[in-house]
Amino acid sequence: MRAVVQRVLGASVSVDSKVVGEIEGPGLLVYLGVTHADGPDETSWMARKIWDLRILRDERSASDVDAPILVVSQFTLYGDARKGRRPTWQAAAPGELSEPVYEAFCVELERLGATVARGVFGADMAVGYLNDGPVTMILER
Repeated sequence: MRAVVQRVLGASVSVDSKVVGEIEGPGLLVYLGVTHADGPDETSWMARKIWDLRILRDERSASDVDAPILVVSQFTLYGDARKGRRPTWQAAAPGELSEPVYEAFCVELERLGATVARGVFGADMAVGYLNDGPVTMILER
């Protein structure tokens, strides 16, 4: 499982020009990529890591200040462009495997106490945000 986590001052995701997920104020934007072997252990670890990661201002975590989190599925985090000019996506789990893991990740964040907004799995999404810092972390489990 891979995640890119950005500290933001607000973020939204739209599908067909309609906002489907949005957070306001300080929070986190998470792009989540799922690979073939990801399951409950990876999901639980990643959700806890992001919820407790002290990257907000004054070394605070989302859990410290109840900061909202926008989660967007992102299979391209497993793109491999080391050879040639066309990336391969072989390391990314197919939708029928990754969608339940993505949903379980969001549910686990909510179980921990997070307010979670979501993109639409598999949709062509437009993501807008105001980066705060900028602070961007890459996490992998």
